[in-house]
Amino acid sequence: MSQRLALALLATVAACAPGTSGPDSGVDRPDAGVDAGELDAGTADAGEDPNDPAPLFTSAQRAALEALSPQALPGPVVDVSNAFGDSAAAARLGQRFFFDPGFSGALLDGDNDGSPETLGRVGETGKVSCAGCHVADAGFSDARTLGHQISLAAGWGLRRTPSLLDVGQAKLLMWDGSRDALFNQVFGPIESRDEMNSSLLFVAEQVFARYRAEYEAVFGPMPALDDAKRFPQLTAATTGCRKLTPKTYECHGNPGDGAEFDGLAAADRQAVLRVVVNLGKAIAAYERRLTCGQGRFDRWMHGDAAALSRAEQRGAALFVGKGQCATCHAGPFFSDQKFHNVGLKAETVAVVFLDADDPGAVAGLPKAIASPVNTRSAFSDGDDARLPSSVAPELAGAFRTPTLRCASSRPAFMHTGQLRTITQVIDFFDRGGDPGGYPGTNELHALGLSERERSDLAAFLQTLEGPGPAAGLLGPP
Repeated sequence: MSQRLALALLATVAACAPGTSGPDSGVDRPDAGVDAGELDAGTADAGEDPNDPAPLFTSAQRAALEALSPQALPGPVVDVSNAFGDSAAAARLGQRFFFDPGFSGALLDGDNDGSPETLGRVGETGKVSCAGCHVADAGFSDARTLGHQISLAAGWGLRRTPSLLDVGQAKLLMWDGSRDALFNQVFGPIESRDEMNSSLLFVAEQVFARYRAEYEAVFGPMPALDDAKRFPQLTAATTGCRKLTPKTYECHGNPGDGAEFDGLAAADRQAVLRVVVNLGKAIAAYERRLTCGQGRFDRWMHGDAAALSRAEQRGAALFVGKGQCATCHAGPFFSDQKFHNVGLKAETVAVVFLDADDPGAVAGLPKAIASPVNTRSAFSDGDDARLPSSVAPELAGAFRTPTLRCASSRPAFMHTGQLRTITQVIDFFDRGGDPGGYPGTNELHALGLSERERSDLAAFLQTLEGPGPAAGLLGPP
């Protein structure tokens, strides 16, 4: 056992054991006559309060807890794809981009009625920014949309908006791995008629019109995007898509439009892509600064005996023991950054729809591999082989493991947003997921947790709340 965990455990005994001032034999006692592998949290010694027993830790659990809480959390992983990822100037520019709704086109869905749960009224333009769905004071999750589940921007999305806290730890992004770098993630919302309903051409022209000096100070000279002979000039009203019939749309400014973008000279198409890539690299530099930080769990691990209650300590033992949570929620940020099928049968969320056959990573990863702006492309500043060479069929119905720091305050959970509380999430995993109704094969099995064990796990997860990003990162600079 490391000295810091030993001190925390021993001091906890003095702080928590009722009616004693010496060490409590119920805590951390692999030599107490019972094999260490048989010890489990939630077992009380004689004389203990049966309603609040002392926590017990096996040697394996102690080692697993150590791995979750280093003395200091590591910074964002090195991103060789973005030479500007750690640039303060790029991050400041990216912060301005992140909070700017002026890159978006018209709101399309009729549910945009101007109420506080929406970003405006149908037909209005310039209403959707990154911050519209990644709400800064809600851990960069969506706490705005009705139901706090699936986001309503220009239209309704199909998956829950994930938190951006500690997103700098990930290399394969999105719930399904369909993006392989923060810099190219921005292409999704820009081109989607359900998100920003905008276009690459319009965004590039807006950067030129409104941010040219700041952009060129970071990335160098821009192409002459105000030259209407080379670059057809789009407006917020003409960019993106407009509905022709309930199922058909006319779209402008993106690859495949058969109009403004496709009509550009080949070199000019590449120039537009480069501007949007650099916008993405600036936003990525900002997002890499969004962190949860350490919480009470870390203070307890580092010697503060009073930081956790007995229930929270029992939950810690369960997290790395019987609950098997650390199998996937591993490392200092509580995620293995892999894709798993947890057997979730989609339920109706938000107000209007059900996405019952979401294939997950088996369909998402091929999109990343095929992307013309991925980390293997000329737009990337390096390739660290993060993209797989092939996609296993076992990834059907698999989704990326989310981080758990600052998770307990999120407004909804799972890629569908259908679970609303940490307690519901624990109940779901305890029963081993759903018996059917989803693509692929469920990796879970029932855990058989008691009511108190489920409560202890929920208590522990709340100890992972940290201070969050600095105040200066929570709005436009």
